[in-house]
Amino acid sequence: MSAEAHHAEPGFFRKYLFSTDHKMIAMQYLFTGMIMAVIGGYLAYVFRMQLAYPSQQVPGYGVVSPNEYNSLVTMHGTIMIFWVAMPVLLAAFGNFLIPLMIGCDDMAFPRINRLSYQVFFLSAVVLLASFLVQGGAFGGAWTSYPPLSAKGAYNLTPVGASMWLVAVALEFVAFLLGGINFVVTTMNGRAPGMKMYDIPIVVWMIVLATIMFMFSVGPLIAGAVMLLFDQLLGTGFYDPGRGGDPLLWQHLFWFFGHPEVYVVLLPALGIVAEVVAVFARKKLFGYKTILHTAWAVWVLSFVVWAHHQFVAGIDPRMANVFSITTLLISIPLAEMVFVYIATLYGGSIRLATPMLWALAFMAEFLIGGVTGIFLGASGTDIYFHDTYFVVAHFHYTFVPIAIIAVFAGLTYWYPKMFGRMLNETLGKIHFWGSIITFNVIFIPLFITGTAGDQRRIYSYAQFAEQARPALQHLRVVSTLALLVFIAFQLIFVFNFLWSLRHGQRAEANPWMANTLEWTVPSPPPHGNFADMPTVYRGPYEYATPGRREDFWPQNVPN
Repeated sequence: MSAEAHHAEPGFFRKYLFSTDHKMIAMQYLFTGMIMAVIGGYLAYVFRMQLAYPSQQVPGYGVVSPNEYNSLVTMHGTIMIFWVAMPVLLAAFGNFLIPLMIGCDDMAFPRINRLSYQVFFLSAVVLLASFLVQGGAFGGAWTSYPPLSAKGAYNLTPVGASMWLVAVALEFVAFLLGGINFVVTTMNGRAPGMKMYDIPIVVWMIVLATIMFMFSVGPLIAGAVMLLFDQLLGTGFYDPGRGGDPLLWQHLFWFFGHPEVYVVLLPALGIVAEVVAVFARKKLFGYKTILHTAWAVWVLSFVVWAHHQFVAGIDPRMANVFSITTLLISIPLAEMVFVYIATLYGGSIRLATPMLWALAFMAEFLIGGVTGIFLGASGTDIYFHDTYFVVAHFHYTFVPIAIIAVFAGLTYWYPKMFGRMLNETLGKIHFWGSIITFNVIFIPLFITGTAGDQRRIYSYAQFAEQARPALQHLRVVSTLALLVFIAFQLIFVFNFLWSLRHGQRAEANPWMANTLEWTVPSPPPHGNFADMPTVYRGPYEYATPGRREDFWPQNVPN
């Protein structure tokens, strides 16, 4: 009996609100992440307007109070990292792709999968509700360092801080539940004939990222419980006056926080690998090399966290150790990017919109990596720490991950997700407008940071005696570029929504790709496969000598 026969089409509420279908849960994560991205982008607009026009009390310019400014910066970072990058890259793409790419009908534990999204949605509600409590949302930075986060000190609302902690804890529970499905499904649900080295790179990356998250999040959960006790019960885990240590939180946070960068980076690298191979029409160069370097990143990510604490008073001998490990982790990451470049060499490259985003990811991420070398060395980090140089570096690392790679994946798998093709012309306008303005936003911040601009400063007008106004034109340029960047995102939103109804109908395999998701109709039916596939080879057999077609799907026999 076919797999489809076991899956009757569910009703409206069961399909769209209480579904256990991995594809619908993926859409729930995707659209929730996109809504949160709009909110996070709006917060960035408001505080950038404050920095560009700090003395103008003009309605619409977004001029806010110092407390509100701190809350906006804190919540922007929190939302974009935890409620945009993680749900879209890990949960949305993971839920949609894993069963389809390994050849099974659903996740191993569908009800746990549904529960994971419900808990995630609750976490988003708690976070956004913190804007409505007395005093506003949490304003102690997305890293939540004590004592600001522990005592209800000036510029901090204790209720908002506690709601921030509860929201983050709920989100971590959601991803632990979802991660169980990712690992178990990939290990136990593969189609007949699919060996470990036949699994597509993006699936490997999502699974490795999930395991990394599971290993790193435990200490932070324990630390968050202690911080919540300090807030609500008056304990002193982080209060030096009562025998506590505020640096303990920094260690616990960054032991999770730095692997967290790679939790979202690895799926982004996996997406880029899929896109590059398809649009270069070449076998992915060094499949096993990519996996080995990903494991190297996995291991090294757990021994670099203290480079965030070079100015926090750690032993200089330990600073030397963490400088070395920080530089070491750049080696496998650089090797992975160069492997992708080697895949491009000699390929029959087609510059479709997904490929443009993939190429932009490599270029922009390399800038983030190179500028990170300055911050990984303890000597230079002492100067650059907490300046806008760090802000620019972080965004050259994180925007390629959370935005550029996401656009590469969305434009690539959109036909499979929704059964329609995006408009290529609008896609390329959106691409060029976004990439150009992204660089105009953050290159000036490298300059202001090198000049000494500290981050989280409400207004630089107070530094007139130090000639800081000489940098004001760069702050204005960065802000205006952000406004243009946001305007170009409206083109994507229009293209996305218009194509849902009016886009060209997508064939099952419009990109002529090899992986199994392209062997089912677009969009895939409930249950995915009418007949479960058998896998005969790896996923990247393009331009194989002796074959008439330049692609060779995994389920096509010799």
